[in-house]
Parts: sequence; C-alpha cells; structure tokens
Amino acid sequence: MKLKYYISITISLLILSCSYNSEDDLTEEVVIEDFVTYENNIKSIIDNNCISCHSEPPVNGAPMSLTTYFDVKDAVENRDLIERISSTDQGFLMPFGGPRLPQNLIDLVIQWEEEDLLEN
Repeated sequence: MKLKYYISITISLLILSCSYNSEDDLTEEVVIEDFVTYENNIKSIIDNNCISCHSEPPVNGAPMSLTTYFDVKDAVENRDLIERISSTDQGFLMPFGGPRLPQNLIDLVIQWEEEDLLEN
C-alpha cells in the first residue's frame, strides 16, 4: 500500500513539474563557468547555423567565409557579425531567411567578444 502511495506521489510531482509559464522557460540557458572560446563554444554555433552559406567559398550571396577562427574573429571585429545575428528585422535575419538564432547563442557570441575573442 505504501509503495502505491509513493509511486502516485512521484508521478504527480513529475507531471506537475513538466509545465512552463513563458517562452523563457523553453529556452535553455547555457552557463559557461570559464571564458567563452572559439573552439569550445563559438565554432559549433557557426558550424550548425552559418556554414551552409558562409562556407569556403561562400554561397547564396554570403559576403564572406566563416570557416576559420580568423574569419569569425574578423567578422565580429570588422563586419558587424553580432549586429547581424542580433537583428530582428525580417529582411536582415541571420541565418538568412530565419529563424533568428536563439538569444542564448547570441549571448555567447557577445560574451566571446567581451572576453577578447579567445581561440582556445
């Protein structure tokens, strides 16, 4: 009898914990305890979201390649990469055609810039 009681309580708690109150609850917050680096954090964002156009050579009208650390660093420093990925203008969305990158990934790129664009 006690086992059934504990099982029903556990199931009830699991069901109650599987709800959300806002869109923010659905966005995973990435907690970085060390410095953000290109190799550990930024490269995967670029590879998963940008390389389809920003390859070597760039395709689909992309103005530059983002295949190396130096390409991405240059894009942040000289080509307004953060402004582009942060834009909410429908004609300006990156990745091209949208949807816009999740804010937690944009925040990592911003943090990377603030921490001096470390490679490793």
